[in-house]
Amino acid sequence: MNQIGERIIELKSEMPAGVGLVAVSKFHPAEAIEQAYAAGQRKFGESRVQELLQKCGSLPSDIEWHFIGHLQTNKVRQLMGRVALIESVDTEHLLECIDRESVRAGVVTRVLMQVHVAREETKFGFLPEELLEYFSQRRFEQLQATHICGVMGMASNTTDTSRVSADFARIHEVYARILETAPDLRGFDTLSMGMSGDWQLAVAEGSNLIRVGTRIFGERQY
Repeated sequence: MNQIGERIIELKSEMPAGVGLVAVSKFHPAEAIEQAYAAGQRKFGESRVQELLQKCGSLPSDIEWHFIGHLQTNKVRQLMGRVALIESVDTEHLLECIDRESVRAGVVTRVLMQVHVAREETKFGFLPEELLEYFSQRRFEQLQATHICGVMGMASNTTDTSRVSADFARIHEVYARILETAPDLRGFDTLSMGMSGDWQLAVAEGSNLIRVGTRIFGERQY
């Protein structure tokens, strides 16, 4: 077993049942992904469209690619039919663009709505009240070829674990309130939060999908 594979097996042994793992492979070579794949990992996260497309073309076809970065509308068309999940829908404009391009391509695209609760202004996403308004007004019913599967969020970048836990609790609260607002939502079952340094805190607050890169692949290779 290679070192990357050993890290994945160790990490999965620590994760509770029912929690999924996205191995964040951005900035790492295809060889590293192949090593993780050999250990049984199938979900991989990329944040740049061109890098994802290059890897997608040379790696096994049963890999589930998750797009986890800020997505520009002019790059959406290139992702259609290539990704299992776009985790980072941060504006209604982007969502509408994904829906139009999905219709054009004849595919259904699965997405998560990114909610912003962190202190950093540089992070993207809907404010909690914006997201709750979107669902309470049932604007999702206008979508033709996009399936909203849940919510993604990040905690503040701080060593204050109480702050991190509070951020994750707030994201979970938004997710739960959406389900209360629109209980007829189908397949709205994914709460993606938690990374290498804070995934245990995220899982404790209800995360069922974590995004881990450094712990699996080591430091990024820019």
